[in-house]
Amino acid sequence: MRLLSVFVFAFLAMLMAPEFALAAEAGDSGRWGIGIGAGVAIGFAVLGAGIGQGMAVGGTVQGIARNPGAAGQIQTPMIIGLAFIESLALFALVIAIFLNGNL
Repeated sequence: MRLLSVFVFAFLAMLMAPEFALAAEAGDSGRWGIGIGAGVAIGFAVLGAGIGQGMAVGGTVQGIARNPGAAGQIQTPMIIGLAFIESLALFALVIAIFLNGNL
């Protein structure tokens, strides 16, 4: 746990170093956080969508393995659920693109 916290603090220090080194104009400070936030947000959204889709498909495969006759009734709601999960990841992508447009 201590090693992880050292890496996190080192990473944050590297992210803040260009801001202090360049010392840009007065009105430009703090805008670098928008890009970092957008990148982190889309990363977490895709991670969550991948985990959700994996759990949904895993549950569907288990259900079909237990009752192969109900494969058609199980598969259709799974595909709809996967579409909803993927739409959430796409919404996060659109928000990240809009945030990067403000840079």
